[in-house]
Amino acid sequence: MRIDRGFHRVWMYVRGAPGTYIWLAILFITTVAMHHMSPDFEADFLRQRSTNIHELSNNPVRVLFASAMWIDGGHWLPYAVLYTVFQAPAERWLGTARWLAVNAAAHVLSTLISEGALLWAIRHGMAPHSAVDTLDIGVSYALAGVIGVLTYRIAAPWRYPYLVIVLAVYGVPFLTARTLTDLGHFASVLIGLACYPLVRGRGKAWNPKETVAALRG
Repeated sequence: MRIDRGFHRVWMYVRGAPGTYIWLAILFITTVAMHHMSPDFEADFLRQRSTNIHELSNNPVRVLFASAMWIDGGHWLPYAVLYTVFQAPAERWLGTARWLAVNAAAHVLSTLISEGALLWAIRHGMAPHSAVDTLDIGVSYALAGVIGVLTYRIAAPWRYPYLVIVLAVYGVPFLTARTLTDLGHFASVLIGLACYPLVRGRGKAWNPKETVAALRG
């Protein structure tokens, strides 16, 4: 009976975040497909689905969608954990439509910001022209945006340490390494924070202190 109840709770949790787990299923399939490609074919295949400057100039809508269906590096399990910890709670809280809006805003706007910065660098001689074909796929920008918006899910004063940690995790690499990917991640967090209008009216914020008290009985 305990096992049945456990499976039931897991199933109810998954049902409450259908978008998250459908997306994860797609990422699983594409990751398996990636592992069956030859290195040369994989590079060419992914480049055609990359949100690099060349593809954004020719097929912006197609590559913005397609790039979010593949995982950079080909490791699915860490994303399964991250989606369960961050994406699923966000979808259950916001509802699928608002959750999708946050993901789309973070993915699209951060991609345009980072690739726009790269285009500026190319035009000013700070990056080679070949960088227009730089591989850029993955879901990390969308994930960072959701991690940012989840700040509002946590009740004060607990949300402030969470926010400091998030800004440090994404801000320190941006300030030190200053890569375009770091810029995109940091921009995604800020975009998630800017999605505050989507969270209003979504119920009482989660209070960790109340959860701990309930577990103690």
